[in-house]
Amino acid sequence: GGLLPAIGIAGIDRLHRANVIARSGRAVEAAGDVGVLLLDKTGTITFGNRQAAEFIPAPGVTEPELAAAAQLASLADETPEGRSIVVLAKERFGLRSEPPMGAVVVPFTAQTRMSGLDTGGPNESTRRLRKGAVSAVTAWMVEIGGAMPAAVTAAAEQAARSGATPLIVVDQAKVLGVVVLKDIIKGGIRERFAELRRMGITTVMITGDNPQTAAAIAAEAGVDDFRAQVTPEDKLRIIREYQAGGRLVAMAGDGTNDAPALAQADVAVAMHAGTQAAKEAGNLVDLDSNPTKLIEIVRIGKQLLMTRGALTTFSLTNDVAKYFVIIPAALVGLVPALAGFNPLGLASPQSAILSAVIVNAALIPMLIPLAMRGVAWRPAAASTVLGRNLLMYGVGGLIAPFPLIWAVDRLIATLGLV
Repeated sequence: GGLLPAIGIAGIDRLHRANVIARSGRAVEAAGDVGVLLLDKTGTITFGNRQAAEFIPAPGVTEPELAAAAQLASLADETPEGRSIVVLAKERFGLRSEPPMGAVVVPFTAQTRMSGLDTGGPNESTRRLRKGAVSAVTAWMVEIGGAMPAAVTAAAEQAARSGATPLIVVDQAKVLGVVVLKDIIKGGIRERFAELRRMGITTVMITGDNPQTAAAIAAEAGVDDFRAQVTPEDKLRIIREYQAGGRLVAMAGDGTNDAPALAQADVAVAMHAGTQAAKEAGNLVDLDSNPTKLIEIVRIGKQLLMTRGALTTFSLTNDVAKYFVIIPAALVGLVPALAGFNPLGLASPQSAILSAVIVNAALIPMLIPLAMRGVAWRPAAASTVLGRNLLMYGVGGLIAPFPLIWAVDRLIATLGLV
């Protein structure tokens, strides 16, 4: 009973050393039972610094024309992707656009998945520049009576199949072409996902990218499943779907849009650099704002549960062994036939009981360092962990007391203490 709280406190301490604040002890325990891990693609699986790498103009459009429009639509875009488009247009063609007077910025949102610029005054031609995800721009084109050229669609699909992210650039109903963004998958991430799979944890990549790009990244990273073109509302729905199937879900987030999903998740890691709403919704806060730390949190939670299971197994079987010695010795006066249950040849009932008490008092403090340090962690399925615990700690707890009790009994008898 005294060791179990120590195990929990040690788990929280390991999280603190990893720069994670646990706002709930239950969240640390739940991390060990997680069955589904939701991971954002950008910044978690990939480095998140997608850079513009190529301009693919539509038929009848020159590459400088596409680059100029893409740069103009990106001037107010402060994301790394937007800035990289401005830089690429400058490096390739020496373009240095300035937003026209009176231009109206159209900011990017998770719902529209587009951004751009509206220009034009009383004496100027109107331009409605937009750049964004293929599906979002295609839907917008349908709304204003335009159509997506087959060559542009094919170029976007080819870029997506290679794992890049295509952005369509349009000027009102005129499609100008594709800007190709490329990202890099983090080293060693595939092996970490394989470890989680051995533990029975399903990894799900969530991304706003189109299905082709998401499929290519998911295959390269080695995740079990992926969801593409995900909105904040979709994240909440996905979590509820898995929970309805009896799975515990963990996810990380940093924005206000992530707050509902974080509040719904069983283990919710909020980034310290994120919004206050996200931190209020999460039950763990990562001071380093590193989304990949979600994997480490699950590992710590697993080790906590494994330690608790190992020591509980040892304690139970250890008690069985001691009671096998104590009960016959304590009742031999009432039931003389129990005198035959003395396989260790203990000196007397009094020495048997005293020896068992001394051994118990010695064993428990010996387990405290193990409780604080945790058992050796190796990724494995629950059935494998259970089998190992039963063999090492179950059988060990059953056998260990007997030679110790026998040795203490001999010492007591030799010293004539009872």
